[in-house]
Amino acid sequence: MTEAHRLLLVEDNANLAFGLQTSLEVEGYHVAVAETGPAGLDAIRNDPPDLVVLDLMLPGLNGYEVLRTVRREGFDMPVLVLTAKGEEVDKVQGFRLGADDYVVKPVGVLEFLARVAALLRRATPRQTRDVVFDVADLHIDVGRRSVTVSGHEIELSPMEFDLLVALARREGGVATRAELHKEVWGYRPDIESRTVDTHVAKLRSKIDAAGTRIVTVRKRGYRLE
Repeated sequence: MTEAHRLLLVEDNANLAFGLQTSLEVEGYHVAVAETGPAGLDAIRNDPPDLVVLDLMLPGLNGYEVLRTVRREGFDMPVLVLTAKGEEVDKVQGFRLGADDYVVKPVGVLEFLARVAALLRRATPRQTRDVVFDVADLHIDVGRRSVTVSGHEIELSPMEFDLLVALARREGGVATRAELHKEVWGYRPDIESRTVDTHVAKLRSKIDAAGTRIVTVRKRGYRLE
């Protein structure tokens, strides 16, 4: 039997934390709760979970600082920011600091659970953390989540990296837009089909210098050659 995922919920609203914890545990997750920023950071350092649900407005240490510290110290588990701060500048700051998803309160329970499940699907399984792909001068290290072109590291967004890995795993085979949509974004009601095309275009601009190409296969999808 597959071991249940361990989640950490960093939330100072006791009623909300209880409701989310209950919903997650009904889904089969093991859930720990921290009510302050320092307590959340200690929990991550002492027993890193598989995923963190992080509020931004926390006592002791705000969520931005928790996120900044977690990434600086090398923890790479998915972090879902769940907050009432819904301005674009807040979202951009969250993603820049390393958030994998950003959800504005209030959010429906079903959507919240679906986003958690999608992030866990995208997270690198322990048994594949040593996987690397070499395509021409392109080197992809899945465990380190790094990409180099002719030995020079290039910067990809989390979505771009996941998209590239999804293509590389097929070893030249075609990935349909629907497959990429599911593998990279999971369940996202706000994601439209053209989002895949937009991200592919951005990814192309960064890796084509490696002598590799993302080829559009008419009426089917994309492949990496």
